[in-house]
Amino acid sequence: MARFMGIRSAEHVKSARRIGMTWVIVAMLGAMLVGFAGIVYFETPLDDPETVFIDLIDVLLNPWLGGILLAAVLAAIMSTADSQLLVASSALTEDFYRSFINKTASESHLVWVGRFTVVAVAVIAFALALEGGGVLDLVAYAWAGFGAAFGPLILLSLYWRGVTRNGALAGMLVGAGMVVLWRQIGNPLGLYEMVPAFILSAVAIVAVSYATQGSLPSRKATDLVGDENSA
Repeated sequence: MARFMGIRSAEHVKSARRIGMTWVIVAMLGAMLVGFAGIVYFETPLDDPETVFIDLIDVLLNPWLGGILLAAVLAAIMSTADSQLLVASSALTEDFYRSFINKTASESHLVWVGRFTVVAVAVIAFALALEGGGVLDLVAYAWAGFGAAFGPLILLSLYWRGVTRNGALAGMLVGAGMVVLWRQIGNPLGLYEMVPAFILSAVAIVAVSYATQGSLPSRKATDLVGDENSA
């Protein structure tokens, strides 16, 4: 999403879409095949299924080749970690600190705030890691929150002109809140928390948008915007 948002020209979107989707399909199929191979190869289930790739490298490959592949895994982890740290730092520094706390902050001051934020986020992440638990479970929980809060809103905004500001806010709050609530009550019926939260978020967006139609721009105004974009 970030790469598409920063694309140099709208003309590149089609080719970027093909490249991006091809890579995602290949990567996801590869991950699934590794999991299936682990199920077949290991007669005794692993204590931590998330280590299946590392365990397969350990038992199947030459140590030299295994070392290269493990280095690749660590490189991918470090690449993701530093990117997330920079994104968190930029968001907290620019979108929160500069917007709400110190609007006249100098660039050098913001640099130091950003550095402090990186350290703070890293410490919080380290503390969470010490609590244990599977990475996949944490990722699934976070993905459920993002998917339920923003997924219905993005889809409805693309295909329905009637989404209002209040409807969007209601959908985000209901989606995120339902994810937390569903998990706290123990995921009834064994249902992934994103499913009920996604549905209720979509319902909330539609219901509140219909109730606040007065806040929509006039059709004439939106048509004018469309005409300007076409020009």
